Amino acid sequence: MSFLDIMCCGFGAIILLMMISKTAPDTAALELSDAPTSGSVLDLQRQLFSLRGETNVLNRELNAQQEQLSDFTTRIARLRAELSDLQGEFATAGAATDDAERQGELALARQQLTEEMQRLQASLGAQVDGNAIGGVPVDSEYVIFIIDTSGSMFNYAWNRMMEVMQQTLEIYPELKGIQVLSDEGDYMFSSFRGQWIDDSPARRQAIMQRLRTWNPFSDSSPVEGIVAAIRTFYDPNKKISLYVLGDEFTGPSIADVIATVDQLNTSAADGQRLVRIHGIGFPTLFSQPRRYQTTGIRFATLMRELARRNRGTFVGLSDFY
Repeated sequence: MSFLDIMCCGFGAIILLMMISKTAPDTAALELSDAPTSGSVLDLQRQLFSLRGETNVLNRELNAQQEQLSDFTTRIARLRAELSDLQGEFATAGAATDDAERQGELALARQQLTEEMQRLQASLGAQVDGNAIGGVPVDSEYVIFIIDTSGSMFNYAWNRMMEVMQQTLEIYPELKGIQVLSDEGDYMFSSFRGQWIDDSPARRQAIMQRLRTWNPFSDSSPVEGIVAAIRTFYDPNKKISLYVLGDEFTGPSIADVIATVDQLNTSAADGQRLVRIHGIGFPTLFSQPRRYQTTGIRFATLMRELARRNRGTFVGLSDFY
């Protein structure tokens, strides 16, 4: 019995040792698993920080885009308001142009013929009505055209200007001399600088052909051309008419121009100016908002006064047709 007890105790001890050894943690395995777990956490932290940085960048870009969108929306609203104002001013300008046309017609209706024109009318009879544009006297033997070649004229009124010039030439069947200058005083034909061009159908055709593309520099002021024409061609023995075709005056003083012309265009013995000055105004600026019409109004004011003081006529056209 004692031997059996001893054997049982031995087997029991062996079984107990086996059970203890199976449930104990594998320290080697735990030590091996620490390193990779720590590395994964660091990688995840780096990715988190990177994502947070990208999120901040995207948020800033989003805010910038929203601010830009807000600016565009404000600009669109402002432009729509300006468009509405311009449309209103355009309608007002149209009404003002109609009023100016009626006033011009009234002024022409009040124009009185001088004694010289009355004699001409008596000699020509009914032909006078067909040989005038808006009451412009046609007694001159020499004619000078001073043409505004600025962008507003060349781009918007050039065809109409050529029609007016052709009509003006037609009321003078025969002339002793013609000349064409820009509002700066530049000659259309430099070979005739300071000289009269002999009138002929071929020469008139050459002038109209050259006029189609003639576009020298212009500062939108006819003063230089008027002064150059009077200084160069003034002759007490010649009947000369200046036709100024333009749309605006950008010079500093209307009064100074009038005073200069008064000195140059000396009165004859009978008190009449020897060079007639006529003006034909084109309404290029009156189709624009009112704030852009100032130089057009100044041109009309200047030419109306020059024509009145120099035995001429000012005609303000109301359209381009």
